[in-house]
Amino acid sequence: MITNPPGVSELYWAFTKMAAQAFGGVLPIAERVVVVDKKWLSQKDFVEMLAVAQAIPGPNIVNLSLMLGDRFQGWRGAFASAMGCLSIPIVLVSILTLLFQSFSEHPVTKGALLGMGAVSIGLVVAMGLRLIGSQSGYRIGWIALVGTVLAVGIGGMSLPMTMLVFGVPAIAIRLWQIRGQGAGEAVKTQVSEKE
Repeated sequence: MITNPPGVSELYWAFTKMAAQAFGGVLPIAERVVVVDKKWLSQKDFVEMLAVAQAIPGPNIVNLSLMLGDRFQGWRGAFASAMGCLSIPIVLVSILTLLFQSFSEHPVTKGALLGMGAVSIGLVVAMGLRLIGSQSGYRIGWIALVGTVLAVGIGGMSLPMTMLVFGVPAIAIRLWQIRGQGAGEAVKTQVSEKE
């Protein structure tokens, strides 16, 4: 548990800075800031919070910011974090929309968009590789990961179907594993108490 939780203004400015430097996706930057730089969450906690953020409707980073802000400062922290995520992007997107209408067919614009797409993919892959270590020992997670990549990337499976085919069984198996570990620890405790 973090000993000195971030304040409301610190949450706002942290998410504002993340949003200002993230073109194509804030999640890799959020992972670096929240886990590595600020140490507000462990990698395992970040992965769990991200999983919930992805499972509920809405943009992942906004969902994540709401949960993180609420964890440390309640509704005020949730509001500040979400506003930090949204304030600069709203202004930038409004300006870029006006500019894009004039320059969308220019070769430099097309090249810039292709380059930003490649950078975004690289950031997401790098974040995934860093976070994969926190999932060691969970074979079902690896099976679900490989299955999802193949089903979506090659087979073109839709997101709802992917959640049903891979997500629900993976969650059920993991809950069964956790309950089994809890029962094993309870037996160990009872044996040590008898000795």
